Amino acid sequence: MTETPSVLEVIRTTRSLRRFRPDPIPDEVLRELLEAATCAPSGGNSQSWRFVVIRDHEQRRRVGALYKEGWDEYSPPSRLAGITDPRERRRVESAYHLGAHMGDEAPVLVLFCAPRPPAAGAGSFAARTAGASVYPAVQNLLLAARARGIGGCLTTIHLYREEQVKAALGIPADVDTYALVPLGYPRDGFGPLRRKPVEEVTFLDRWGAGPL
Repeated sequence: MTETPSVLEVIRTTRSLRRFRPDPIPDEVLRELLEAATCAPSGGNSQSWRFVVIRDHEQRRRVGALYKEGWDEYSPPSRLAGITDPRERRRVESAYHLGAHMGDEAPVLVLFCAPRPPAAGAGSFAARTAGASVYPAVQNLLLAARARGIGGCLTTIHLYREEQVKAALGIPADVDTYALVPLGYPRDGFGPLRRKPVEEVTFLDRWGAGPL
């Protein structure tokens, strides 16, 4: 039996994975991941998140086709021509692969939603904080998935076709979507991650002061 990695190991090795094997995710494992998502904090303990789990092949195909339209609008293929750094090119090629195969490769898609906050106009307090009660649930799901040997990534490109995605899934008009997460057993390996050192991103006591 494979030993479950420690929490810190999970955090340090949960990278975005976008290529998946066709193996299905067992129901009991998927439920465990969703339960982990519901353990996330939320403002006022509202727990307002809602998860649309998409496993049906035709539904995945519909959502994947809309994601592909959004991806082509966001990042046309010509973008690849200007990338010469091999590491960056591999990353971008992986994103293009997901854009082309979102609907037919990952066995599960999870769409994170929440009712629209009142007075959520552009720049309003509600608009600035709306995702704060959703994205922790996304991260919990991804960390739990990593602990079970399942890969995924947070994507938002579906927002380019949000109304069509909502129509395809029967999501009410007053519910907003925040992230579309593909899940599956990955073709590529987990971590380690490449991140900037703490000294480059941390100030002590005031902005611009020396690092911790």
